[in-house]
Amino acid sequence: MSKQQSVILFDGVCNLCNTSVDFVLKRDKQDRFLVGALQGEEGQKILSQFGADPSYLDSLVLVEHGEIYFRSTAALRIAKQLPGLWPLLYGLIILPRPVRDGIYDWIGRNRYRWFGKKETCRLPTPEEKAKFL
Repeated sequence: MSKQQSVILFDGVCNLCNTSVDFVLKRDKQDRFLVGALQGEEGQKILSQFGADPSYLDSLVLVEHGEIYFRSTAALRIAKQLPGLWPLLYGLIILPRPVRDGIYDWIGRNRYRWFGKKETCRLPTPEEKAKFL
């Protein structure tokens, strides 16, 4: 990981989370992001470094410039770095965090029911290997 790269940690068994990571990786032509499962050894190590609960699986986590972000703030900061019109979503940061996170948490609570769940964490394809922790 270079100082320039941000790390995205995600629930490796969640279909919605995996689809979201695929979406980001497909658009990350400048190699801004590394990704890893929250359940993985590297993900657990990063959470511990920031004093976050290692059993925390309820959110997307972004580590950027030595700071850690969770939930809607993480998602919006990721969108801000994607090409095209996606950075416009960052404008939603003006909404109070409890409102943004309330919507995020509602989706999160229902993600397995709506989108399904895998039995094991996703493994990177050979082409993606350099983007995974």
